[in-house]
Amino acid sequence: MHLALIYELVDDYLDRRPPLREEHLGLATDAHTRGELAMAGAFADPSDRALLVWATEDENVVRRFVDADPYVRHGLVSSWSIRRWNVVIGNA
Repeated sequence: MHLALIYELVDDYLDRRPPLREEHLGLATDAHTRGELAMAGAFADPSDRALLVWATEDENVVRRFVDADPYVRHGLVSSWSIRRWNVVIGNA
């Protein structure tokens, strides 16, 4: 079982992210190093959403990330949701 964190991004996300990006990527890298975050990235054309796939069933792990994420704290994320994701094919 994995969890998918889906971010809905504001229209000017690309313009506003540069001063926050290093901190955001640091949090994501730390989570990946701990084995919690499997993969993450933003969609392109349009850059309106991001997907972070978590290798955990513990929603609190994901919620702690959201609470600490500067993209959320500074309003680059207009809304977010956590969904359970059943991997059928691939490395789980």
